Amino acid sequence: MDEKFTIFNVFTLLGGLAFFLYGMNVMSTGLEKLTGGKLEIALKKMTSNKFMAILLGMIVTIAIQSSSAMTVMLVGFVNSGIMALADTIAVCFGSNIGTTFTAWILCLGGVDGQSSFLLKMLKPESFSPIIALIGIIMIMACKKAKKKDIGRILVGFAVLMTGMTLMSESVDPLASSPEFQKTLTAFENPVLGVLVGAAFTGIIQSSAGSIGILMVFSRSGALTYGMALPIIMGCNIGTCVTALLSTFGVNKDAKRVAWIHILVKIIGTIVLLPIIMILQKVLNIGIFGQTVGYLGIAIMHTIFNVATTVMFLPFTKQLVWLSHLVVRDKPGKDDAEEEGLKIAGLDDRFLKTPSVAVETCRSATVEMANITREAIEDSLHMLVASSYDEKMAQSIIEREDLIDHFEDKINSYLIRISKSSVTGADSRKVSKMMHCVGNFERISDHSVNLVESVQEMHEKNIKFSEECISELLVITDAIQENIERAFDAYITNDLSIAHKVEPLEEVVDNLSTELKNRHIRRLQNDECTVELGYIFQDILTNLERVSDHCSNIAGCLIETDEKTNIHAYLHDVKENDESFRRQFREYTESYFTRLDTIQPSTTSQS
Repeated sequence: MDEKFTIFNVFTLLGGLAFFLYGMNVMSTGLEKLTGGKLEIALKKMTSNKFMAILLGMIVTIAIQSSSAMTVMLVGFVNSGIMALADTIAVCFGSNIGTTFTAWILCLGGVDGQSSFLLKMLKPESFSPIIALIGIIMIMACKKAKKKDIGRILVGFAVLMTGMTLMSESVDPLASSPEFQKTLTAFENPVLGVLVGAAFTGIIQSSAGSIGILMVFSRSGALTYGMALPIIMGCNIGTCVTALLSTFGVNKDAKRVAWIHILVKIIGTIVLLPIIMILQKVLNIGIFGQTVGYLGIAIMHTIFNVATTVMFLPFTKQLVWLSHLVVRDKPGKDDAEEEGLKIAGLDDRFLKTPSVAVETCRSATVEMANITREAIEDSLHMLVASSYDEKMAQSIIEREDLIDHFEDKINSYLIRISKSSVTGADSRKVSKMMHCVGNFERISDHSVNLVESVQEMHEKNIKFSEECISELLVITDAIQENIERAFDAYITNDLSIAHKVEPLEEVVDNLSTELKNRHIRRLQNDECTVELGYIFQDILTNLERVSDHCSNIAGCLIETDEKTNIHAYLHDVKENDESFRRQFREYTESYFTRLDTIQPSTTSQS
């Protein structure tokens, strides 16, 4: 007796869909963490060559198992100014092809396992429990984060396949249902097929999910190639909903990324659907009337996305032009005014892929470091030149304001990242950034303090003696060398450079002590005024603090990457490390030799 399709079959179908989507989410999250965001970040560097961009788009989409997530990332990259609009098009094409990989995996559900043991083992219901068991063992037993991520990928895959099996079993009774057969005849209208496919995919926001459902319904034996192909086209249009939702609150070019994605699918359907209808209705090509299975659906899904890529690849400029027609520029109003200041790519959309968010945040801290270095070096130059430059001073103050803005945005963004599930390596990067951005900000503050000292002397028409300027030149050269070492160590993440900062910091402290002693001698000999003496003391204090923050930056890198206590490390190297002592002696000899050659001034001012 044939089993009837009941409300309980509907419950099983929906439950299977829930398992499918959850498994897809778990698997894609594990894959994203396993790759560490490296593939996604590579998008920024490999978009000049269209074919390489297509290949990379395919690889990233296969890795994260979501073309929608890829498009959302591209929207974020363009919104942040990291990528240009035109550079994203080829990546979108690759993403469209890469998303078909999931359909090929789902084909395993259509394997006939009756003929042999080997084929039976290829069926999801046969191997999924084993994969789930292996995954759970890895999650519970392994200590390394990467192995745990692999375990989660395996469990996600098993849950996905279990959901597919549940859906398949729930619709088996439809094969003998006359009512279902009659309902399917409605899909002989290709336009209806496109609309239903688009609507359903738009609701569940997963083309893989809708393709999986379509494969499940193909088990009834009543679905033909002619019915399935328009539905597949509709599924490809519906998956653009996620990208469209991600465009709220972004600039116009970012909105155009999503619209190009939609236009490719819609125009591709408008062009290809009439061709399919002619082949089916006019030329009566036999294949369109044949029953479709899992493999046929996967093949059609791939052919549609490859065909649209081949169709539109020569016309990327025209796609950009079309996107400008859809999303028009408002005369007299630009995106900068609409959005306010954007900081180096810190877009909320990247928080869905924490590894990308971490790398984007690191790019922002590197930009912050470079601006800070320019500001402090300009202030040191103004100090030893002993001449006040109003334009340069204003530039340093403006950069300090910008660095304050960097610190606020980066710290709040890092806090949000730290609340996400990040890998151990990414967690260490977040820790380093949190410590270092504060030091960058404090160094920029000292650059303004130094400028204010020079400004005070300019306004009071007083200046240091040649002897004092020569002494300041020695210590500022030492500090500038330490700035270069500390900042280069952070930007390149090179610990060998970081280890060279502390010996020079010790020398800077000794230089500062020596200059203070010389200053006292000048005061005692009435060779310096009290007013200039106060300014000189303030300058030395700020210079010492700059060097201290350089030491903090290098120390943070060493402590985080070498997993050591920085205080114990500093005590140990100063007492027992011959390399540290050798570098300290070399720096001491170099800078104190210069200091000793400075002749006392014959003027009455410091």
